[in-house]
Amino acid sequence: MKKKILVIDDEQSICLILENFLSEQYDIAIQNDGLQALEWLETNLPDLIICDIQMPRMDGYEFLEKIRQRGFTKHTPVVMLSGTEGSKERIKCYKLGAQDFLMKPFNPEELEEIIKKNLYPIHFAVKW
Repeated sequence: MKKKILVIDDEQSICLILENFLSEQYDIAIQNDGLQALEWLETNLPDLIICDIQMPRMDGYEFLEKIRQRGFTKHTPVVMLSGTEGSKERIKCYKLGAQDFLMKPFNPEELEEIIKKNLYPIHFAVKW
């Protein structure tokens, strides 16, 4: 059974890239902002979330805060995406509970390794 990844981004091009790149190995669900994603999470539970920071209606920071307050998504790994370079954004994401942070445009191979690291932590230990 494939692991499920929720992708949250208001840029259709990023959603399509992620869906095309990841759909062979994972079940992908796409939501276009934090509010939509919270509604989706009422009846679904992904294994990992990839979330943009800058979105309409509810940004990635607020979304991250809200899912960390919910019992069933409290420990779901989250990878934040941002088009803004800066350690302030990265630190804020980590303090709110993100496992990883990736800059746009991103290297798909790096994203693949970040996903593996978060979904299968032992994957790396076994190879060493």
